[in-house]
Amino acid sequence: MKIYLATGNKNKKREMAQILSNHEIVTPADEGIEFNPIENGKTFYENSIIKAKTLYEKVHCPVIADDSGICVDALGGCPGIYSARYAGPEFPQGKPDGSKISQDEQNRMLIDQLNARIKAGNLDSSKFRNGPRSAHYTCAMVLYLGNDRIYVAQDTMEGTLIEKIEDAAGTGGFGYDPLFFLPQFNMTAAQLTAEQKNAISHRGKATRALVRIINGIEEKM
Repeated sequence: MKIYLATGNKNKKREMAQILSNHEIVTPADEGIEFNPIENGKTFYENSIIKAKTLYEKVHCPVIADDSGICVDALGGCPGIYSARYAGPEFPQGKPDGSKISQDEQNRMLIDQLNARIKAGNLDSSKFRNGPRSAHYTCAMVLYLGNDRIYVAQDTMEGTLIEKIEDAAGTGGFGYDPLFFLPQFNMTAAQLTAEQKNAISHRGKATRALVRIINGIEEKM
């Protein structure tokens, strides 16, 4: 099956193509399709629907869209849906002019913000799964086959954030992966192999849920 992936992120395409290896995965850029939806949803799910519907109306073929981000428990889930636009505690939802800072800067600011919150005290870390540095990635993924045929999967990857930016490690993955520590591996997400990450990641788990749906659809065709 040919499936359009509603993203311009080559790293996402690579991860998805590895899991959906029996299907042809193409992005709008692969076919010269202009794609720049306004992601103004309030949740990961709402943003994924916006992207999926926007692309489907252009291609009228199966579309998979996802919205994902890192959520730090001590920061109330920040940066969450604003992970790509995050610009520190002053601009947690992104700068007003829409400009973005580098990923290295985002990483440093996020660690600094968490450390400041922990140092400030009055933090009930018993509510968090992995202590005061607890964090998780969330991915909401949509398979869009038309206005009345929509399938959704949402999942997480649980871990913690490193204590200082100098502890960032790994060259795999992307985004905040060098900060995201996985106790069961004693490594960051950026140090995992692609196979290891796909097996436990938020995106990997959500994709496999949709694979089961896709396989069921194909059996009925």
